[in-house]
Amino acid sequence: MTDATAGADSRPGPFTLSASAEMLFTDRPMVERIRRIHDAGFAVEIWDWRRHDLAGLESLAADGVVFTSMTGYTEGTLADPDGAAMLLRTAEQSIAVARRIGAWALNLHGTGLDGSGLPVVPVDPEVGVTEQMWATARHTLRRLADLAERHDVVYVLENLNTAVDHPGTPFARAADTLDLVRGVGSDHLRLNLDLYHAQIGEGNLIALCREALPWIGEIQVADVPGRCEPGTGEISYAGIARALAAMGYAGVVGLEAFASSDPDLALSRFREAFTR
Repeated sequence: MTDATAGADSRPGPFTLSASAEMLFTDRPMVERIRRIHDAGFAVEIWDWRRHDLAGLESLAADGVVFTSMTGYTEGTLADPDGAAMLLRTAEQSIAVARRIGAWALNLHGTGLDGSGLPVVPVDPEVGVTEQMWATARHTLRRLADLAERHDVVYVLENLNTAVDHPGTPFARAADTLDLVRGVGSDHLRLNLDLYHAQIGEGNLIALCREALPWIGEIQVADVPGRCEPGTGEISYAGIARALAAMGYAGVVGLEAFASSDPDLALSRFREAFTR
């Protein structure tokens, strides 16, 4: 399995720190965004690879940029057979891209999201997520884990919040994603535990991290409210960092946040929260 920390510019604490090029330096071209993040000493995360110049990403990787994660599908859903077939087809295409740029983790949601972050197949609020949907999602994830094992990559299933950013998304809560990942029981399917979403949806973040620890593939962070860098809202990320280190977590922590003002300052605040 590829080591997500290999080649990272700096690892001043127990974690590999990464930042989303989709949300920082947004007034600049993507290649410049990635270089700014890399030059500041961070690994890089991207979303939909179809929006990027793949040759340019390969060149950046050859120059030492570490891509820790990218979106691991382009269409499809977990919980219906037709959508699952599409998800698996586009997952295979995404894996090929991940191998080209060295991305270790491929991100996944309960259903595809549109350009506004809304689910392409929302849950009927009067019906909710049915037992058949749960069964289909588990079967789809087992097939996805098998695909990932064949290609020596890891899929990470991300929790989302439905109250603010992603209403109608099935399997959105951290409790849902944890249940699904734990049920599959594969080293090639892990959690992307997004603490911004979990704070809005569930709270009790340190206890959640402790429960989920054996299945975490990555942790993502942003503060609440506002989805900006640590230190701009109500979450004590320095305390969470200390707790994660005490638990023995030594993986990727990704900043998936907007800059409250200056992106360089946002990166500095992120580093400070997770290295002291």
